[in-house]
Amino acid sequence: MFGLFKRKKADPAIFDSAEAAFDYACRNLENRILLEAVIPALVEEFVRVSHEGERYFRIRLANSRGGQVIEACTLKESSRAPSVGDLIGYKVVRYDPDMPPPFDLLGFIAYRFEFVHVPGKGWRTAESFIPDTIKPTLRM
Repeated sequence: MFGLFKRKKADPAIFDSAEAAFDYACRNLENRILLEAVIPALVEEFVRVSHEGERYFRIRLANSRGGQVIEACTLKESSRAPSVGDLIGYKVVRYDPDMPPPFDLLGFIAYRFEFVHVPGKGWRTAESFIPDTIKPTLRM
């Protein structure tokens, strides 16, 4: 009786590859670009390392049209970086739809995801690229 009103847990979706997980994210998830949202993406190409230490990559953000290609970076304090072919989480810092692309979207590569999506919770994190000196945002 006490478990009568509990929500039933949905089984996680497990994928064989980053491409399969990315395809699922494009077809089945909303992936709205909102402030502080973490959007799944696929790393397509390493571009360069800046003189301050940011590592730049060409990534494909998941959306209903099959993805949006942008250039994104890790934070300069991060000692870790993704590899080409990884499923990652791109954290949105600023979004201004009135600006022309690529100036409308600002963010950074925050996580590497496992190929597991848990309904209601999101992607399982395999590795964080956020430096330990960056504190999480607290909302009250």
